[in-house]
Parts: sequence; C-alpha cells; structure tokens
Amino acid sequence: MYDFPELKTKDVSRLLHDDHTKLIDIRPVDAYNGWRLQNEMRGGHIKGAKSFPYSWTMLPQWNEIIVSKSLKPEHNIVLYGYQFSELKNFAEKLHSKGFKNVFLYRYFIDEWTTNFDLPMGQLERYDKLVPAQWVKQLIDGQKYAHQTNKSYIIIHAHYRNRNAYLSGHIPEAVDMDTLALEAPETWNRRSHKELKQALESHGITADTTVILYGKFLKPDNNDAFPGSAAGHIGAIRLAMIMMYAGVKDVRVLNGGFKSWESAGYPISTEDVPKIPVADFGMEIPAHPEIIVDIEEAKQMIKAPDAELISVRSWAEFIGEVSGYNYIEKKGRIPGAVFGNCGSDAYHMENYRNIDHTTREAQEIADNWQEAGITPDKHLAFYCGTGWRGSEAWFNAWLLGWPKVSVFDGGWFEWSNNPDNSYETGLPKN
Repeated sequence: MYDFPELKTKDVSRLLHDDHTKLIDIRPVDAYNGWRLQNEMRGGHIKGAKSFPYSWTMLPQWNEIIVSKSLKPEHNIVLYGYQFSELKNFAEKLHSKGFKNVFLYRYFIDEWTTNFDLPMGQLERYDKLVPAQWVKQLIDGQKYAHQTNKSYIIIHAHYRNRNAYLSGHIPEAVDMDTLALEAPETWNRRSHKELKQALESHGITADTTVILYGKFLKPDNNDAFPGSAAGHIGAIRLAMIMMYAGVKDVRVLNGGFKSWESAGYPISTEDVPKIPVADFGMEIPAHPEIIVDIEEAKQMIKAPDAELISVRSWAEFIGEVSGYNYIEKKGRIPGAVFGNCGSDAYHMENYRNIDHTTREAQEIADNWQEAGITPDKHLAFYCGTGWRGSEAWFNAWLLGWPKVSVFDGGWFEWSNNPDNSYETGLPKN
C-alpha cells in the first residue's frame, strides 16, 4: 500500500484558496450538508470542499463521478472524513487512476470543527433534508437535536401504486397517493377545501412534523409518471404542496426509501391505518407565495426582476418532444430560462447524485449561475406538470434563496390555451 503524506490543520488552512488543490469530503452527503452524524462540534464541511462519499468508490460509475467533480490527476487532492482507514482506501483508488498528489487530513473532527476561526460551509436548510439515521432515531424515540416535541407522521408517497407501499416501507409510515393533493384534470394542487380534507384524513395538522419519502421504481412507459418520477419525486411534490397549505415542519428523506434500505434498517409490510384529525388548524393556504399561477407567470416573464425556469430536458425545451403522451403541443414558454432537468422528462440527474440523494448544493447553484439563474430575482420553476419543477424549487428553498416558487400549471396548462404563444427550435440567446 502506498504511503500517502498527511497534512496538519495549519497546512489545510493555507491551501484553502489554492486553485490547484481540491478538498474532498468523503463522509456521507448528509454530514457534508450539515448533520452532525458523529456528534462533531460543528456540522457541515470545510468551506470550498467537494462532496464525494467513500461509498461511491464502490460503484461502477465512480470514474464518471471523478469527471463530474472536475478532479484531474494534476490536482493536489486533500481527503478528509470520519474514518482514517477510509481515507487511505480512497487515496489508493485515486492513486490507481493516476492521481499522484493525494494527501490525507485526519484532524477534521478534533481540530477543524472545534476551532470556530476555521471556515465551515453547510446547506442553509439542511435539517429539512434528513438522513435515514435521523428517521430511525425518531422512530426509536431517541433524543435528537432536531426532533420536535410535536407529533410526527412518516408518509410513503406514491402515484396510484399502493403495492409499492405494501411491498415494503419504513415502519410506522402511512401511504399517500399524490392524487390526494393534486387533481389529475390539471395536475395542479387541489382546492383549498380538498387540501384541508386530504391532510386531515391522513392525520396531518399544521403543527405535525411530516417526513416524506418515496421509492425509485422501474420505468413503465404506459404510466403518466414512469420511472423515478413516480417514486421519490412525488414525495417532494407533496412536500411543496404541504408547505403551501401551511404545514410548518415538512422534511424529506434524502435519497428516499433507497437510503433507508441501504442503511440496513427494518422494513415493514404492515398496512398502517391512517388516524384522521378533526381540524388542520390553519387557514389554507398559509404560504400562497410558494405557488405561482398562470397570470402571475405571464407577469413574471415581463418583469426584469423575475424569471420562469423551465426544468425540462433540452429536447422538450426546443420542441422536439412534448415530454408526455398526454401533452400534444411541443415547445417552450417564450422568455423562459432553461433549467435542464437531465436526459428526458422522467429523469432529474442534474439535480441528484448517483445514489439519488440531492446533489451538492454548490454544484446546482453553479449550474444555475451559468444559466443566469440567481437568488436576487423572483424565480418560478416549472416543468410539464409540476413534479420536476417542485424538485428544483426544493433545491433552491434548501439553499435559502429568498423568493422561489413553483409555476404549478407548467407547460401542460400553458400549451392547452390556444391564446398563449410558444416557441420551438434553438433560442436566440
């Protein structure tokens, strides 16, 4: 085994602004985001570090991850994490790929997190994107820093597929069909009265802590929302509507059911009964600003301090495909900014890591910056019907961006009105 040099805390501190040096945090993404998974003094990561969990080195796509992280053999690579043995193994793997200047830093927990003069970064609302470990501790009744004293409910989200729930779910979880909160005629959120009834029937009040997740499913091209779109992204869609309604503490399991399964935690097949509550406890919507409807979307297109963000694939954006078999027209809303979901209407790989956890926030922000998507404007994210737009919105909200919304009608509602103009082909800019 190669003997990799070790760095002291003062050495790492001096390298923070060296463009030729790349700091790599090999801990789980949740620790990078801000969770203190091993009771470290401060949560988060060394400011400027990239997230590259050790577990990803076991994946066949790990060479692609190296490229996506812009790591090159000529860089100085500094690795830090929880376990020194993992640092050495990670370094060996990089060395075998031609990385000759790999350094190990073992004092992150004991020295870096305890010294408040040393810079740390974290996801602004990291506690709303929860690790499986936190959910397990919540179920087990363990005292935890972010556990509330209020009641909680775990929601397994699905789209017309209770079998996905009954075949295996997190213990205590009840299921919720996405159609409970959105209407299939428009794919917009339901009326305020219907939202109130749906939330109450599922046992949710404004003061309930709600944890949502879904399963990543195999594609089914006969489904309106095949593949991953029918799974975990549905949980994020429900989370957005719940926040709009007024649920004060909504959280999403990072990586969905896959994260729970990968952690080796127990899986239940019990059909957990829903226990209704008498009253939601708040007038709906408590946060109308979260959702933009079509008339406001039209005004945003004209406004210098607002943008409509198309979270669709390039083929959808230029009008080669409509995205869904139930949408006839192809094209884009004039003036919309391309937010690039990924390869097609059923994937969000530009917003997710290889294990389906949420992508490193700075990478998403950098991609948006290149497209002119900045936090100083009112941003309304949309897609075909609101699912992908909701996931992009959730990322901006997690970042703490101050004025972000979802254009609920999306391309489906826009294209169904013959009076609305649209564009195809390559944009002029």
